[in-house]
Amino acid sequence: MAKKLAGTSSNVHFHDIPDVILSNIFSLVTDTRTRNAVSLVCLKWHLLERSTRKSLTLRGNIRDLFLLPTCFRAVTNLDLSFLSPWGHPLLDSSPNPVLLAQLLRNAFPSVVSLTVYVRNPSTLHLLAALWPNLRDVKLIRWHQRLPTPIGSDFIALFEHCHTLSSLDVSHFYCWTEDLPPAFEAYPYIGACLSRLNILKNSSADGFKSHELLAITAFCPNLREFLATCTFDHRFIGFVGDQTLLALASNCPSLSLLHLVDATSSSKVRADPNDEGYTSEDASISHATLADVFAGLPLLEELVLDVCHNVRDAWPALEVLNSRCPRLKSLKLGQFHGICRSIDYRPDGVALCQGLESLSIKNSADLTDTALVAISLGCPRLSKFEVLGCNRITVIGMWKLAYALQKTLVDVKIFYCKNFDAVSSLQALEPIRDRIERLHIDFVWENVEQSEGQTGSSNQPGGFENFEAGKRGIIREERSVRKKCKSYALGNDNLFSSRTWNKLHYLSLWVAAGELLTPLSLAGLDDCPALEEIDIKIEGDCRDQPRPSMDAFGLSSLACYPRLSRMNLDCSGVIGYALTAPSGRADLSLWERFFLSGIENLHLNELNYWPAQDMDVNQRSLFLPAAGLLAQCGTLRKLFIHGTANEHFMMFLLRIPTLRDVQLREDYYPAPENDTSTEMRVDSCCRFEDALNSGQVPD
Repeated sequence: MAKKLAGTSSNVHFHDIPDVILSNIFSLVTDTRTRNAVSLVCLKWHLLERSTRKSLTLRGNIRDLFLLPTCFRAVTNLDLSFLSPWGHPLLDSSPNPVLLAQLLRNAFPSVVSLTVYVRNPSTLHLLAALWPNLRDVKLIRWHQRLPTPIGSDFIALFEHCHTLSSLDVSHFYCWTEDLPPAFEAYPYIGACLSRLNILKNSSADGFKSHELLAITAFCPNLREFLATCTFDHRFIGFVGDQTLLALASNCPSLSLLHLVDATSSSKVRADPNDEGYTSEDASISHATLADVFAGLPLLEELVLDVCHNVRDAWPALEVLNSRCPRLKSLKLGQFHGICRSIDYRPDGVALCQGLESLSIKNSADLTDTALVAISLGCPRLSKFEVLGCNRITVIGMWKLAYALQKTLVDVKIFYCKNFDAVSSLQALEPIRDRIERLHIDFVWENVEQSEGQTGSSNQPGGFENFEAGKRGIIREERSVRKKCKSYALGNDNLFSSRTWNKLHYLSLWVAAGELLTPLSLAGLDDCPALEEIDIKIEGDCRDQPRPSMDAFGLSSLACYPRLSRMNLDCSGVIGYALTAPSGRADLSLWERFFLSGIENLHLNELNYWPAQDMDVNQRSLFLPAAGLLAQCGTLRKLFIHGTANEHFMMFLLRIPTLRDVQLREDYYPAPENDTSTEMRVDSCCRFEDALNSGQVPD
């Protein structure tokens, strides 16, 4: 503290810096633990840190009012959705809910942004009146809607918060019929809204066309609109040409438009040999798309995931480029013919020169030549995703990465027929030193390169029509040919000695029953900056025999020295929660298989989604999982997205560094009533008391 500052000729105490400058410095620090450490230096720094804290996520049990902090009076963004017991009515646990709400108001008087779990309407009836200046509200509910009148969930919020400008109900289960009457009753709320997120992540229901039109008519000043709807013309209320045109007319100032079909998140992985076309076409014409784009000149981000064929879309996408010059991010689902790439010349989506993020999903005729055209026509791309595109190959992806090696840092290759783990990494070799975020399918099998595939760029001389600066890609083609040939001959260690210097986030999809052990053999053994890994496991284990190996292979991740955060999502694994038939394994054995070896990792934070039994709607932590998690000696945060027995949770108290644990039933429908064997309110309180009574080393 007494050291002289750089560039000074005399000793200057750090406290000599004016408080205004110190406050500005502290306000730039966003990491919570870093801010907490700063506040422990001295009393002055403590007061400055507290006075500059703008965001706070409140944890702990709502019953412990004496622990409610009163020093964060400058906080403007408050998250109450993680208070314990999670998912229970926020204020009902108190004998005097009005007093509890008032205490929250007194502790955080400056709140203008609120996130809260609303199990029943009474929560908002109490909180909205105390924070009338709320501008940004996110509601969360995974439990089923109570049998209350239509729109009652929003009445209190709209009645008291007249300055509301942003509403997010993407994780709030309600009926699609609830919102239009609420906006009709309070039209001034709709007029004030600039952002509305009505994506239905909590259910498979989508908004009907007349509901979307009613909502957008009440909210003409929206700048961001996200919604789940139905594009299938066989259903009443589907979204077609007229709906899209009316939507653009109702909200001409949109900078973000996100429309996704209700079946998008629930669709299973299709047959890789399928051509990629759905049985039905969407009722969306090229002329309509062109008119919609012309009516939204301020558009910066567009997502259209329609789940039904939109064929020969390239003319409409060329209009998108000319009419929406600010467009930076684009995601298209089930759009075909987005780029013809005749003689490798950019057209269609490849003419959107300002794009920084592009995601292409289930485009049946996307080829290597189209990838090359996109890479040359969109030179600013920093994020690129391809999902379910079966005609692209390693060659095309390699060329795209090579052309964008100065900008591309975020890549996702998901469920593309010609890509497994090794070939995906081979394709990204040109940006190996730059890439920061990566998702690949961890499929371990040889993929034959299709030399004669239509649209493939395997033939030499494909770039002869381009300027000399672009022709350098040709000279690299022979090199990638040799690498692909070596791979086809079984040279699995082709890139094993290469370093991924800046890769700090890795996402993997793994089929249930497969092993993670060959990860280093694929070429990812040297990732010195890798801090976070996200593993998604999917598959039906009911028809599979018992695991042939003892462990899934998590211990192989110990080669990453900075790995500290993991999301292990087994929610897509389906099995038997109770007794399995003869010769089959129940979910407890599969959990042992998936989690074995996790004790060898030095993780600080773990999010774990247990496997599920869909027949009984059960996602529970079993004894093997509890025992294995209890051996993770460095865990500080553990969030289990399911249920558990109380005595299994008590195993976790053996972790010496554990500070934050919570059960979150954040899936629909969340269990309504806790059974006698699962964590109840009293069980949570006993576990939290035992956890808080221990001494944390730091």
